[in-house]
Amino acid sequence: MSLQRETQHSAPVRPVSVVDGVYDSIYEELMSLAIAPGARIPIDVIARDLNVSQTPVREALSRLEREGLVHKAHLIGYSAAAQLDRKQFEDLFNFRLLVEPEGSRLATLNMTSEALSQLEAIAADMAHGATPVDRTSRYSRFARIDAHFHDEILRIAGNEVIRSTLFNQHVHLHLFRLMFHSRVTQEALQEHEQLLAAFRAGDAAAAETAMRNHILSSRDRVMLAFE
Repeated sequence: MSLQRETQHSAPVRPVSVVDGVYDSIYEELMSLAIAPGARIPIDVIARDLNVSQTPVREALSRLEREGLVHKAHLIGYSAAAQLDRKQFEDLFNFRLLVEPEGSRLATLNMTSEALSQLEAIAADMAHGATPVDRTSRYSRFARIDAHFHDEILRIAGNEVIRSTLFNQHVHLHLFRLMFHSRVTQEALQEHEQLLAAFRAGDAAAAETAMRNHILSSRDRVMLAFE
């Protein structure tokens, strides 16, 4: 979402890249746990560290709040979202197993050549897109595109109740924040390719199975972090 104006009315226009740059910086620190779960995020300190005014910092934090990575409390300000515990992750994965395989089945039935091309482009960007200069940026970027990939499947499926419910759980951001130092990206890419193969073949049952296997494998990877 582009944020171009200081206020809702006739405030001066500021380049979108300023807010985006602040957002990216805070996002990467949250995903890498450089900003610890539950830690306060002082706007003045962030603004000083990034050499910007407090306005783009507030806009970036507001965006991160909508994405579930930060919370805002009255008279306290912003803080990093708490890390989900094992029970919360188990509940979340059980819910995903109930709805995402069905979403993939529906997406296969609704798939068009344009929709498939869009999914393939997202997957290619995840695997071979512009490479950030450091591991933190690279991993954070992968998490963001992974969330986009799964959301796009549910958009194609056409069930907005499933899509909005999962989106509001911010599962992929919390998942990759927990697993930041784990070796997960290559396995996820291989599982995505199996899903794409089912979409290409128009095989709804195979797509449903591929998504179920992907979620189960992801759950197994996550649970290692709690041991």
